[in-house]
Amino acid sequence: MSGTYAVTMGNRGRLVVPAELRERAGLREGSRLLLVETDSGVVLLTRDQVKARVRADLAGLDLVSQLLADRRLDAASEDAR
Repeated sequence: MSGTYAVTMGNRGRLVVPAELRERAGLREGSRLLLVETDSGVVLLTRDQVKARVRADLAGLDLVSQLLADRRLDAASEDAR
Protein backbone atom coordinates (compact mmCIF):
# COMPACT_ATOMS: atom_id res chain seq x y z
CA MET A 1 0.00 0.00 0.00
CA SER A 2 1.81 3.07 -1.29
CA GLY A 3 -0.75 5.78 -0.60
CA THR A 4 0.61 7.94 -3.42
CA TYR A 5 -0.43 7.56 -7.04
CA ALA A 6 0.63 9.52 -10.10
CA VAL A 7 -2.27 10.26 -12.45
CA THR A 8 -2.60 12.36 -15.58
CA MET A 9 -5.56 14.56 -16.34
CA GLY A 10 -7.23 13.52 -19.57
CA ASN A 11 -9.55 15.27 -21.94
CA ARG A 12 -12.41 17.20 -20.38
CA GLY A 13 -10.60 17.19 -17.01
CA ARG A 14 -11.03 13.49 -16.35
CA LEU A 15 -8.82 11.58 -13.93
CA VAL A 16 -8.47 7.82 -13.69
CA VAL A 17 -8.30 6.51 -10.14
CA PRO A 18 -6.01 3.45 -10.13
CA ALA A 19 -7.84 0.13 -9.66
CA GLU A 20 -5.87 -0.80 -6.52
CA LEU A 21 -6.94 2.43 -4.82
CA ARG A 22 -10.55 2.12 -6.02
CA GLU A 23 -10.77 -1.38 -4.57
CA ARG A 24 -9.21 -0.42 -1.22
CA ALA A 25 -11.41 2.68 -0.90
CA GLY A 26 -14.56 0.86 -1.99
CA LEU A 27 -15.11 3.19 -4.93
CA ARG A 28 -17.49 2.06 -7.63
CA GLU A 29 -18.87 3.64 -10.77
CA GLY A 30 -21.11 6.47 -9.65
CA SER A 31 -19.35 6.96 -6.28
CA ARG A 32 -19.78 10.57 -5.17
CA LEU A 33 -16.45 12.27 -4.50
CA LEU A 34 -15.46 15.78 -3.45
CA LEU A 35 -12.37 17.74 -4.40
CA VAL A 36 -11.36 19.95 -1.48
CA GLU A 37 -8.95 22.81 -2.08
CA THR A 38 -6.67 23.29 0.94
CA ASP A 39 -3.67 25.49 1.66
CA SER A 40 -1.41 22.54 0.92
CA GLY A 41 -3.15 21.33 -2.25
CA VAL A 42 -6.20 19.53 -3.59
CA VAL A 43 -7.56 16.53 -1.70
CA LEU A 44 -10.00 13.96 -3.12
CA LEU A 45 -12.43 12.65 -0.48
CA THR A 46 -15.54 10.53 -0.34
CA ARG A 47 -18.63 12.09 1.18
CA ASP A 48 -18.22 9.88 4.27
CA GLN A 49 -14.62 11.06 4.67
CA VAL A 50 -15.74 14.70 4.48
CA LYS A 51 -18.45 14.10 7.09
CA ALA A 52 -15.91 12.45 9.40
CA ARG A 53 -13.49 15.36 8.93
CA VAL A 54 -16.14 17.96 9.71
CA ARG A 55 -17.30 16.05 12.78
CA ALA A 56 -13.70 15.77 14.02
CA ASP A 57 -13.12 19.49 13.44
CA LEU A 58 -16.28 20.38 15.38
CA ALA A 59 -15.81 17.86 18.20
CA GLY A 60 -15.77 19.51 21.59
CA LEU A 61 -17.04 22.86 20.32
CA ASP A 62 -20.16 24.36 21.83
CA LEU A 63 -21.39 26.24 18.78
CA VAL A 64 -24.82 27.03 20.22
CA SER A 65 -23.39 28.78 23.28
CA GLN A 66 -20.91 30.64 21.09
CA LEU A 67 -23.70 31.79 18.75
CA LEU A 68 -25.88 32.91 21.68
CA ALA A 69 -22.99 34.86 23.21
CA ASP A 70 -22.35 36.59 19.88
CA ARG A 71 -26.04 37.47 19.52
CA ARG A 72 -26.19 38.86 23.07
CA LEU A 73 -23.12 41.00 22.37
CA ASP A 74 -24.69 42.30 19.15
CA ALA A 75 -27.95 43.08 20.96
CA ALA A 76 -26.11 44.92 23.72
CA SER A 77 -24.22 46.99 21.13
CA GLU A 78 -27.48 47.89 19.38
CA ASP A 79 -29.13 48.84 22.70
CA ALA A 80 -26.18 51.09 23.56
CA ARG A 81 -26.66 53.06 20.34
